[in-house]
Amino acid sequence: MTDHALDPQAEPIWYLAEEAHHDHAATGPTILGFWIYLMSDALIFASLFAMFGVVSTAFAGGPVPREIFDLKLVALNTGLLLASSITFGEAMPHMEAGRTGAVRFWLVLTGLLGAGFIGIELYEFSHLIAENAGPGRSAFLSAFFTLVGTHGAHVTIGLIWLVTMLVQIGQHGLNDATRRRLICLSMFWHFLDIIWIGVFTFVYLFGVIR
Repeated sequence: MTDHALDPQAEPIWYLAEEAHHDHAATGPTILGFWIYLMSDALIFASLFAMFGVVSTAFAGGPVPREIFDLKLVALNTGLLLASSITFGEAMPHMEAGRTGAVRFWLVLTGLLGAGFIGIELYEFSHLIAENAGPGRSAFLSAFFTLVGTHGAHVTIGLIWLVTMLVQIGQHGLNDATRRRLICLSMFWHFLDIIWIGVFTFVYLFGVIR
């Protein structure tokens, strides 16, 4: 021991220990930023739902929901999107385990289900327009096409993102960057499912039984 160590009047010495920075795949600033983005997107959909609610009975002499909505077709479409959420969820444990082939398989299945959803939605839109029930026919139909079309545009972007991820995983494997992007895409995809449940309930079901 030294005299300095035994001196009770000696000034304390402070050491600054720098901690290594880790941007974990499931946390970190990227995930936080994406949560903020999803909240802003939720506000956009909230505005579209509010707009639809205001004009949902403004038919202007045009068709009413029960005359144009095919609930069986919409239920099939809803099943496709919800199933795609399940298949995406199946991919995530394989991602954690580092099983690249299994992740790609479930992502391809998710993409096929999502593409089926978009295909049926485009068929519905084209059928409505052919029946003189396009977005210019009434305020109700304008709000319907805007709300459902915005959701469909998001799903299309999600499909493009999903294909991009398949290419990146094929090129780079499941590294930190691809895991982080997959987690963000998973959040985005499940968010769209939640929005669609609102569309199916508020727009289609409520519109037909009202």
